[in-house]
Amino acid sequence: MAGNLTRDEARERARLLDVESYEVALDLTEGDERFESVTTVRFTTDRPGASTFIDLHGAQVRQVALNGVELDVSAYDADKGRFPLPSLAASNVLRVDADCAYMRSGEGLHRFVDPVDQRVYLHSQFETADAHRMYACFDQPDLKASFELTVLAPGDWEVVSNAAASSVEDLPAEGGRHGAVQPAKRWRFPATPVMSTYITALVAGPYHKVTAEHDGIPLGVYCRASLAEHLDADNILEVTRQGFDFFHRVFGVRYPFGKYDQLFVPEFNAGAMENAGCVTYLEDYVFRSRVTDAVVERRAETILHEMAHMWFGDLVTMRWWDDLWLNESFATYMSVLAQAEATRWGKGAWTTFANVEKSWAYRQDQLPSTHPIAADIPDMQAVEVNFDGITYAKGASVLKQLVAYVGLDNFLAGVRDYFTEHAWGNTELKDLLGALERTSGRDLSSWSKEWLETAWVNTLRPSFTVSPDGRFERFEVLQEAPADYPTLRSHRVAIGLYSLADGVLTRTRRVELDVVGARTVVPELAGERQPDLVLINDDDLTYAKIRLDERSLGTLVAGGITGFTESLPRALCWSAAWDMTRDGEMSTRDYVRLVVSGVGTVKDITVLQAVLRQARLAVQQYADPAWRAEGLALLSAELRSLLATAEPGSDHQLAYLQAFAPVATSAEDLTVLSAILDGSDVPEGLSVDADLRWTLVHALVSGGRLGEADIAAELERDPTATGERSAALCRATIPTAEAKAAAWETIVGGKLANHIARTTVSGFQDPHHPELLEPYREAYFAEVGRIYQEWTFDQAQTFAVGCFPSLLIEPETVAAAQDYLATAKPPQALRRLILEGADGVSRALRNRAKDAS
Repeated sequence: MAGNLTRDEARERARLLDVESYEVALDLTEGDERFESVTTVRFTTDRPGASTFIDLHGAQVRQVALNGVELDVSAYDADKGRFPLPSLAASNVLRVDADCAYMRSGEGLHRFVDPVDQRVYLHSQFETADAHRMYACFDQPDLKASFELTVLAPGDWEVVSNAAASSVEDLPAEGGRHGAVQPAKRWRFPATPVMSTYITALVAGPYHKVTAEHDGIPLGVYCRASLAEHLDADNILEVTRQGFDFFHRVFGVRYPFGKYDQLFVPEFNAGAMENAGCVTYLEDYVFRSRVTDAVVERRAETILHEMAHMWFGDLVTMRWWDDLWLNESFATYMSVLAQAEATRWGKGAWTTFANVEKSWAYRQDQLPSTHPIAADIPDMQAVEVNFDGITYAKGASVLKQLVAYVGLDNFLAGVRDYFTEHAWGNTELKDLLGALERTSGRDLSSWSKEWLETAWVNTLRPSFTVSPDGRFERFEVLQEAPADYPTLRSHRVAIGLYSLADGVLTRTRRVELDVVGARTVVPELAGERQPDLVLINDDDLTYAKIRLDERSLGTLVAGGITGFTESLPRALCWSAAWDMTRDGEMSTRDYVRLVVSGVGTVKDITVLQAVLRQARLAVQQYADPAWRAEGLALLSAELRSLLATAEPGSDHQLAYLQAFAPVATSAEDLTVLSAILDGSDVPEGLSVDADLRWTLVHALVSGGRLGEADIAAELERDPTATGERSAALCRATIPTAEAKAAAWETIVGGKLANHIARTTVSGFQDPHHPELLEPYREAYFAEVGRIYQEWTFDQAQTFAVGCFPSLLIEPETVAAAQDYLATAKPPQALRRLILEGADGVSRALRNRAKDAS
C-alpha cells in the first residue's frame, strides 16, 4: 500500500507540526487522465530546523517551494507518495504544483463517464487516507486545518465542496491555463472551519440538483442527469429534516457546517461517506426500479448515520484510527435511535438492528481475525480491513448496552458535554468515557475492559430442571466463552417465557437480571410452569449469542415461530436458529425446514429478506451435498407457492421473487422465470422493470437457458451504467469453462473500473457451478500476492476477498491457504483476509458433516 503511514510516524508529525490552512487550486478542464493541482499549505513548528514530509500520491510534480526556496522535485518518492521537507522554519509556507491522476478505483478523485450520454462525473473519496491523491497534504486525522478551494471546471458543471461557493465566474473558452476547448467556470469556495483531510470533498459534473431549506440550513440533493427522473428527493429530504430536528434536540449543538448537500455518485466504493457538509452516497440509493421498504429503510438509516457523523467524527474527530469504532459505532447507534424515535419506522428499527446489524457483528466476531472493539491500528493497512462488523455493529450493540447501563438521559448529557468540550478538536476513547462517567456517576473502567478491550462473543444458554408436574425446579443461565477468548462478561438480560395457545405465542412472564460469570441462578423462575418457549435475551438487551432449549426449538420448528405477535422476539428466534446452524448445533436441513414452515408469516420485510438470504446460503454452502438438491427444491417450491399467493404489487411479492430466482435450478423453476421475463405469465401486480429483468436474466444464464447473445440484447435494452454492471455479472456467470477463463483473465488484468470489477467477480463465483472454479484455486494463490502489492487497496481487497476459492468447500482449499500463508508470509492485512476465507470453508465443512449426520 503506497504511503502506508504508521501510527508512530503520524504521532511524530503531529508533535512537530501545527497546520493552519490549505489553499487548493484545481483545473479540471485539461484532459481525461490528469488534472492540475496547486496546493499552498501554511504551518508552524516549535522545532525549527527539523524535517518532515508531505503526502502526495500518483502525481507528476512540476515545482515545490518551501518558504520561497525551490526544492529538487527529484526528491519526490512516487512509490511511497511522499515529498521530503527539510530544514523547517518556525512558520512555513509550502507550495506544491503538480498534475494528479484521476482514479477509476473509487479512491482519490474518481472519474466516471455516463454510458447514457457520455457526460463526465467526478467525486472524491478520501477515507482513510486518499486526500493526497487530489492535493498535497499532511493526510492524518489529527492535523486539522481550514481549507480554501478554487476549481476551474467545464461551464455546464455543478461543483460542490464542503462549503457553499462564494463566487462562480464565467470564463471564455481560452480561460484554461493550457487553453480550454470549451467555456469554463471558476468556482471559489471560502475557507472552511478546521477539519481533517479525510472529510474534505469535491464532487463535480453536470449533476441534477434539488434544493430546499430546513431550520435555516440550505439543503441540496444531487444525482446524475440521466437518473434525475428516478430521484425521490422528497423522501430523502423528509428523513433529512427529521434527522436534523432529532440531533439538534438530543445533541444540544447546532449543525456546525453551514449548508448540507447529499450527493448520489456513480461507482462509489462504500455505502456513504461523511464529508463535512458534502455527503456522498452509493448511487444504488437512487431507485430506478421498484425496491422493498427494507431498502428504503436502509437508505434512511444511512442518511441518519452520515448526519450523526457531522457531530461525532467531523466536529469532534478521533486522534488516530485506533478509535475508528468511536466514529462508526456511535453513528450506527444514533442512526437507529433516530429512526426509532423520529421516523415512520418506529420501534421496528430495533428489530432490523437485531436481525441485520447484530447478525453481521456475530459473524465477524467469530472469525480468526476478530479483534477488540478498541482495536490496535499500527498503520494504514491495518485500518483498511477494520471497516468491519466489529467496528460498526458490535460497537453499536455495546453502546446500546452502555445506554441501558448509564441511562439514555445520562448518556446524551455526557455526549453534549463531550461535544462542547472538544468541538473542532481530536479525542481518544478516554475523553468520551470521562464525559459519560461525570454525567452518570458510574465508573466505566471495568465496563471498558470487558466490552471494548476483549474480543469474541459469549453464548448464553438456559439450563433447568423440571418437576414431574412440569414446573421449573431450578433455572440458570449458562455463559460460555472459548478457550482462546475466555472473557465472561456482565450482561443485563431479560428472560421471556412464551406459551402457545390457538397458534399464538404469548409472553406470560418476563424477568430482567444481571448475568455474571459462568452460571447465574434465576430464583424468580423457580416454580414457574415450563412454557412452550424460553427466550434468553428477550428484548435484545445484550450482545450475545443465545441458545434455545430442545422444547423451545421444537416449538419453533413445528410452526410456532409463526405465532409471535411482536416482530422483535420473532427476529431474535430467527437469529438464534441461524447462529445454531452456523455453529453446527442445528442441522442445515432442520433450519431450512424451519424457514419453509415459518417464512410465509413473517410480516417484517427486513427480517423476511434476511432470513431468505440465510436460508439460501445454508443450502448452497452448509448442506450435505447429497441433500443439497432436495434443500433447493424445498426452498424454491415454498417461494413459488408464496409468490403465487402474495398480495399483488406488495413488497412481499417482490421479495419472494427476488429470493426465488437465485435458488431456481430445476427445469420447471427456470420455465417460471422465463415466462415472467418474456411477459407470457407475469404474476398480477408485479412490475418487471429494468433491475428485475436483470435478476431474471442472471438466474437464467446460470441455469443455462440464456447466453451471450441474450445478455447483449438485454444490455442494448438497458444501455446504462447499471446495465453495464449487470451484463458483466451475467457474462462472468455463464456456466462454461471458456466463460470462466475469460472472466478470470479480465479480473486479474486489473483494468476494470471498481464496480465492473466487483460484479465480474461476483458472477465468476456462481454457487451453482463450483466445479468450474477448480482450476482457479491454484491460480488465486499464484496471483493474490502480486495483486495486493500492485493494485490500490480497495481493488486488491475486492480480489483477495471476492476471488478466494470459498465455493470449493474441500480440505484442499484450507490446506492451500495455510501453505500460502506459511510460505509467502504476506502483509498482515492480506493474511487476515485469507484467514477469513479459509475459516469460512472450514465452517462449511463442519456444517456439512453435521447435516450429513
